[in-house]
Amino acid sequence: MKKLLYAIAVSATIFTGCSKDEDEETPTKVPVVGEISGDITANRTLAFGNYTLKGIVKIQSGVTLTIEAGSTFTADKSDGDDGLVVLNGGKLIANGTADNPIVLTEKSKVGGSWNGIIMYGDAPIVNSSTAPAPQTSTSEDGLSLTYGGSNPTHNGGSLKYVRVEYAGRVITTNSKEQNGFSFYSVGSGTVLENLVSYKGNDDGFEFYGGTVSAKNLISYGNADDSFDWQDGWRGQDNTNWFAYQTGVGNYGMEIEAKGVNNSFWPVVKNITLKRAAGTTTEAQSEIQLDAFQFKAQGNGDYSNIVIDGYGSQTTPTAFNGGAVQIRDLVTYNDQVLTGKIKLTNVKVTNTPILFINGVSTVNVTAASFGTNWTTSTTATGASLTKGKWATVDGVDLLANL
Repeated sequence: MKKLLYAIAVSATIFTGCSKDEDEETPTKVPVVGEISGDITANRTLAFGNYTLKGIVKIQSGVTLTIEAGSTFTADKSDGDDGLVVLNGGKLIANGTADNPIVLTEKSKVGGSWNGIIMYGDAPIVNSSTAPAPQTSTSEDGLSLTYGGSNPTHNGGSLKYVRVEYAGRVITTNSKEQNGFSFYSVGSGTVLENLVSYKGNDDGFEFYGGTVSAKNLISYGNADDSFDWQDGWRGQDNTNWFAYQTGVGNYGMEIEAKGVNNSFWPVVKNITLKRAAGTTTEAQSEIQLDAFQFKAQGNGDYSNIVIDGYGSQTTPTAFNGGAVQIRDLVTYNDQVLTGKIKLTNVKVTNTPILFINGVSTVNVTAASFGTNWTTSTTATGASLTKGKWATVDGVDLLANL
């Protein structure tokens, strides 16, 4: 079994001198320099520092890796496949602060250069209408690991003020892909707060079932969907989600449930989805231009929403885009008409078409939703606090919020 490699260096302090009255100034903490690779098989704390992330680093079951605030990890796609994986039973404690975030990036600064953060749990998933619980599935991240279970309170650790840059590696389209953050059946005992997925080549955040909730998320410039989920994800305490799509991007939110007509759904409050002018869909063979897309029995309760800039595309291929797309008839019948898709207090600007019909036999309109679709001119969307956690190379990611 591979061992964790880490810096021999230790953190140090230096003093910058004394003032005229001989009072000592606050010491400056010097970051260590090191490398991590291989399997993490014993509890370890990585001191504040600048680390090279080399290979697929796996936190094993029963093991906790703690990372001090302000640390930076840099992958290099030229030396192979890189990623940070929390296996079921392992824990990652990565608690940065607004001005000292934990940053995981890649040397070339090209989207899709590494695998991002992947976390596994054993919280419930649903991907079949006939199979008994607990159901399981196989991950699509290239690791082909089993996820799913019957532990809704699974705890994979705590991620606060963590930024992932240039991840979202696509191995084989639609079968082996990674995202900025990938959460496989992660449970409600896990803390996810103030996370940024920046300029990845796939989804910003993807939930594969599970019960975990997430607060204060930024998905910025990711080439596929800003937020995506499947397998009956049912997080109930989600708030302050902001997506800014620029250059290339697909759906603001892609929502599906593997064709299972669930009696539960996720709840997300305070959402801002914005698409910059000139942003095009990733593949011209597909039409993925909408703020919300519901398919395969996807549902949910969403409120206080701002949608801006989801207009039709004229080049390189003319496609219609809008605020909400209902992809298929079963989703329309089982989710829209029964009130399991709720979009309330919605402010829509620069988005001429409200509803995109993926259903050829019906016409989806506001009336289809009844009281579960309401618009407002005063919706505020996400509320997020600026700081270094949301700044990349001097660019304030919240400038367009």
